[in-house]
This record gives sequence, structure tokens and C-alpha cells, in this order.
Amino acid sequence: MKHTNQTLLTLSAAAAAAWLLTIWPGYRAEAKPDARLGDGSGALTVIDREGRPGAVCPLKRTEVKAEISGFVSRVTVTQNFENPLNETIEAVYTFPLPQNAAVDDMTMFTGERTIKGKIKPREEARAIYDAARNSGRTASLLEQERPNIFTQSVANIRPGEKVKIVISYVETLKYEAGTYEFVFPMVVGPRYIPGKPVGRQGGGWAVDTNRVPDASRITPPVTAPGTRAGHDITLEVSLDAGVPIDGLRCTSHEVAAERPDSRHAVVRLKNLAVIPNKDFILKYDVAGRKVEDAVLTHRDSRGGFFSLILQPPERVSASEITPRELVFVVDTSGSQMGFPLEKSKEVMRMALQNMDPRDTFNVITFAGDTNILFPRPVAATAENVERARQFIEGRRGGGGTEMMKAIRAALEPTRSQDHLRVVAFLTDGYVGNDMEIIGEVKKYTNARVFSFGIGNSVNRFLLDKMAEFGRGEVEYVTLEADGPAAAKRFFERMRNPLLTDIRVDWGGLQVEDVYPKQIPDLFAAKPLVIHGRYSAAGKGTVRVYGKSAGRDFVRNIQVDLPASEARHDTLASLWARTKIDDLMGQDFRGIQNGSLADGLRNQITKLGLDYRLMTQFTAFVAVEEKTVYEGGQPRRIETPVEMPDGVSYEGVFGERERAGSMAPMTARMSIANRPMPTSKGVLGGFAQMATAPPPVYKDKKETEEDGARRPASAAKLHPDVAAALQGAKARFVSNGKAEVKVYLTNLSPAAIEALKTLGFEVLRQEAGEQAVTGRVSLDKIEALAKLPAVRFISPRE
Repeated sequence: MKHTNQTLLTLSAAAAAAWLLTIWPGYRAEAKPDARLGDGSGALTVIDREGRPGAVCPLKRTEVKAEISGFVSRVTVTQNFENPLNETIEAVYTFPLPQNAAVDDMTMFTGERTIKGKIKPREEARAIYDAARNSGRTASLLEQERPNIFTQSVANIRPGEKVKIVISYVETLKYEAGTYEFVFPMVVGPRYIPGKPVGRQGGGWAVDTNRVPDASRITPPVTAPGTRAGHDITLEVSLDAGVPIDGLRCTSHEVAAERPDSRHAVVRLKNLAVIPNKDFILKYDVAGRKVEDAVLTHRDSRGGFFSLILQPPERVSASEITPRELVFVVDTSGSQMGFPLEKSKEVMRMALQNMDPRDTFNVITFAGDTNILFPRPVAATAENVERARQFIEGRRGGGGTEMMKAIRAALEPTRSQDHLRVVAFLTDGYVGNDMEIIGEVKKYTNARVFSFGIGNSVNRFLLDKMAEFGRGEVEYVTLEADGPAAAKRFFERMRNPLLTDIRVDWGGLQVEDVYPKQIPDLFAAKPLVIHGRYSAAGKGTVRVYGKSAGRDFVRNIQVDLPASEARHDTLASLWARTKIDDLMGQDFRGIQNGSLADGLRNQITKLGLDYRLMTQFTAFVAVEEKTVYEGGQPRRIETPVEMPDGVSYEGVFGERERAGSMAPMTARMSIANRPMPTSKGVLGGFAQMATAPPPVYKDKKETEEDGARRPASAAKLHPDVAAALQGAKARFVSNGKAEVKVYLTNLSPAAIEALKTLGFEVLRQEAGEQAVTGRVSLDKIEALAKLPAVRFISPRE
């Protein structure tokens, strides 16, 4: 793979100022020299009415509207893009969505035109988008980098033009002890990237590495201290609780609430120009403080779907407390510098006080390295507890987030026979190798993992999955939350789980594909939610068995699986989302490093296509048929994001960056295998800080090279084509020949001739998509996929 340096486009101060004053008289633009860019280099800085510098940003505003009914929320996210330059651009924005969201729709609005997004295999969607961009048509592409990180690309936005992208998703709400919680994340925090450099495929501040091959796609530019990214957010939640609402509160933002009656509420952000730099968290209590057991069903042409909701039993204190071996692992990296680390210390003070005298314990801290307090777990004596307290109090934030070493140090088995091992991680989870870490946690079955997310915008995907595969529980502790209360909940859950060893007897009902396959123990007062399918209508009794405080537990639930049920159509998407999660969980390492077995990849891709869902291997693409730009490749702009609330810029990027000029965008970092003596940020000892440029633009050559990235041949095949190669019947195969659409890097005579050499019969060329449709022997498709010019092969449309 060939890579070029990024081309930086510097706008003249005079031209920029004239343009800004034309469209926004309240702004003024100044070109300030940046010593790190060279003497006298002109970096465009946008100054708002309050004198704060900001970035040239094509994303103007994000509008979020959520409709909550019962335990399900339907959310639409509208991204408003506008070209602030005098040339056609491509805007790229990396943003978060909830980690459990089932993203099932995308629509593009340009001028008076509405273009519905199509769900495609990711490589096919990318090929369609690249061809549209290269041919001058407006197009949008929505890709998933992680279950909670997405990339929106919008090509060929003309000067002054506005393009609107509407994304929709559905998710279930968190419920615990009578309280529902709705969370909307607003920013992707800066990830620490371990590994050796291998190149760059995206426009982020990090280069790709052997351990995080997509690092450049999950590290969007971050605004420097004192600057604004240039885009803001509005948010509205319409709530139908179904029962009277006892209390309503937002723990993260100032809101205005309307209560038309006891069951309904409308909540809006009070500030219409909110900085999108922390999670929005809305909580509400319902009357009775208890959710009844229920089975919701839906049936359509695809079959039957159901969700079983089981309310846990009341907590019963065990008559005898089993001694534990407790290992506390505290993140002291640069992103935890300041307020987050102080919150971790607050939690730890109470945790150390609450240990049972028969417990043994140890404390580990990690940043660029790992520090272990005791050589082996020690008794929870007053002397040892005091040593641990002093050890924690003396920690200061700084350095990288080498979390893998801490995982192994904490989870490696010890000789203790009579102590149940419990490991508590206190971290923000800001790492790029999150899937690798989840895979590592999954390997250890000798311990339970409880995770504490410390901060206002943490990596909930990683923290949720660590607790899930570690058979524990997760707790989120914002900077405004009560740290000691969180520590007390941890001990209550650990010592007195609500329900363990759970299993379900379906009583002869024709159910299948039930998830989760391994039902987790219940530590918190949350309902057990099971998603599944049913192949035949029927009535019966479902029995749920388990253990509560050492006693047998059984509950009978009457179930009616109807032959027809049009309501609750979101259940199909929720079931598919949980099955996709299960498939991903079988090999997170393979997904992280690109070695996932073809069978798993094809199953995930097919589920995404069949249920119109975003996955790691499917994407939404929308293309305007009309050519709007004929001037060559558009300039590419990476949309900047805010630093998460409470996270120290100095802690992440180092002192040298903080002392630099007010460049409108983040410092960019290039990895080098040498220490950085003037900085103690997350990259200390591993990466070198590079200069901070103005907004990043890619030239034509580099954009074409991005588009020419090619996957391994197996990843070039649509799941239906791959299935046909394995002998499955397919409508596009007749008499041993398949009619397929082949996307190419170019439509040159040489590329077409290479296809024909393998017996490919061209039926039609589609220049607008850089593709050809034709007929070829089924046994030649694998050879076809190996051709350098072939990007993707799908069934003929």
C-alpha cells in the first residue's frame, strides 16, 4: 500500500475574512503565524462573538430527537453540513452513537432532493461512494468503526451548499431499581494507540498500527485549548412512560421540561448552543418502582420475534459472606489527569474502607507502565489498607494507556483456593485496541470483572463488554456523581448478587436463536432481557430458574406467541442486533486485526443486509444521480471534535502542545519509537507530537489512493456470492454461470481485458459506479476477486 503525506491547504487571511464577514458579520478572521508551521505561515482562525477562536468546520449543527415508549427509544440524528469554502469539498465526521444502538436508516437531503440510503456490504458501499465522488455527484456514506464510533462522509458539497443527513436508530433503555436511563453520547474521546506503525487510511491524528489497523479512522482531530470545533447540538426527548412519572432529572446538562400529564414529558436542552463534549444523561422514575414481567412479540414475513423481560427478585443478604480476593486496577494515564483521577481516588477511598477483614487485596495502577503495590494479594488489615490509600493518593495522571499489561497482571490466576477473585477496573477506556482487550478478558474464567467508567464521556462499549465477558457488572461514575455511593453499590452487588446460575425452560414452545446464549448473573436491580425468534404460534408456561442468596429460585411466566402480530416491529431489529453482538463476541481479536473467519464475517454481513442494520461490515450509502461538480476531486476536510468535558488537553497531548499557538485544529501526532521528553501526555515514551496544522485537506492523488485500498479477496465477495460458491442456491446463478456486478478501481481497457481473460462476459458498463455487470462461470469468481483492479463482487441487481 502506497501512502503520501497529507497536503495542507492554507487560506489567505484576507480572502477568509471577506468570506466570513459576508455570511456572518459577527465573526472576524485572523491569520496568525504559527511557529510550529514555520515563520509566517497563515493558519485560518475563526473568532466568534465572544472572542474565542474556532475551526473551519463543515458540520454546523447536530439535531437529536428521541421518542421513548416503554423501554424502547427511537432516535433520529440530523447532521447539518455546509461548505464554508469557495471550492467543492468532501466533509468527513467521526462521531459516537450508543454502543447498543441498532442503526437502521440513513437519508440524505440536498436542495429539494431526498435520497434514501441503501444498506450494502461495506466494501461495495465504499466503491459506490468513491465512484460518485470521483464523478462529481453528491454522495454520503455512513460506516461503523466500532459499535459506538461511526464515520459520516459527504462528497461534493459545493461552495455555500447545505446537505442534511438524517440517521435513525432504536435501542432499549437501561432500567434499575425503578429508574430508567437514556444516554446520548456527544463526542469520541482521544484514544491511545499501541503498536507499530503500518500506514494511514483515514484522516485522524494517529497512524494505523499492527494492533489498531484503523487508528486513523477513530482519532478525529481535537480542538486545542481555548478553541471551539465550530458545531453545536440540540436535543429533544419525547417521553411516554406508560405509567405515571414520579421524578425526572438530567444529571449532565441544564434542561427545560414540559409535563402535559403524569405519563408524558418533553425534555429539551436549555442552551441552544451546547458544546457537544459529554454524554447527555436523562433519568426518570416510574410509579410503583417495579417493572412487571412481560413478553413482547412481533411477527411478519420474516417470522416471529419476541423479547422476554423478567423483573429480578428482591435483594436478599447472604447469611455468610464469602471472602474475596479483590484486585483494584486504576487508570492513571494522561486522559485521567486532574478531575477524573480525583474521582477515581474518591471511589477507591470508600472501596478500601468497605473490605471485609477476611478479604485479601492488591492495587494496580497503569499508564505507560504497570505498578503493582504488593508482590501478592495481602490481608485487608488496617496497616495494608493505609499503605494502599497512600499509594493511590500519590498517583498523578500522565503517560499512555497500556491497558493490556494491566489486564494480564490483574487476571492471571493466583494460588488462592478459598477466595473468589474479583477485579475492579477504574478507567475511561480511551484505547484504540478495545476489541483486543475484550478478547483478552474473555480468556480468563477464574475471576469476575467489574468496570467503573470514570468521566463524562467514556468508552461505554469497552466498559460494558469487559463486565459482560468478565461475568460482572458495570458502573458509570461521572465527574459530578457520588463516588463513595458507587463504591458501596459495588460491594453490595458483589456480596449479594440478585440472581445467579440462570436458565430458562421454554416449555415446549418453538423458540430459537435466543440471546444472550449464556444468561449473565444479575448483580444490579435490572430486568433480565432475552431476545429470540419463534417458528410457530403457541401458548405455554416459561420457567426461569436460578439461585438467590443460595436458595433455589423459580418463576413462571405465561406466554402467548401469536400467529400474527403487527405491533412492536422494532423487536426484529433488536433481535438482529443482539445476534450480531453474539457473533462479534466470538472473535473480537479477529475483528480488531482483520483476521476474522470468513464464515463469521458473512453471517454478520448478511444479518446487516437482511435487517437493514449498520455493522462492522455493512454501510449505508446514498448517491445523487445528477452530476453537480466537474472540477476534479473535492477537497477533503476532517471535521474537528471537542475534547471531552473534564479531560486534560495537556494530559492527552502533552505540555508542548498546550504552550503552542492557537491553531484552529488539534495537534496531529505521528508515532515514533522514541520518548517525548517535554511531554507527559498519553503518548509519552511512545509517540512524538507533530505540528498543529490548519484543517486537513487531501489532494487528488491521496484521495484516489484512499479509494484504491483493497481488502483481501474473501472480503470482496457479497455474502450471497460467497454462499453460492459453497453450493447454496442463488437466483443469480444458472447453468453454472453467475450474473454479477463487479466494482473496479478503474474502467481502463486493461482492467476490462483482465476480466475477459477469466471468461467474464460483459453485459453492460456502468461508468457512474465504476462497475461492469456480466456473466462468468461460478468457479472463476474466486480468481476474479484476486484481480488487483477488482474491488467488490455482488449479485446482479
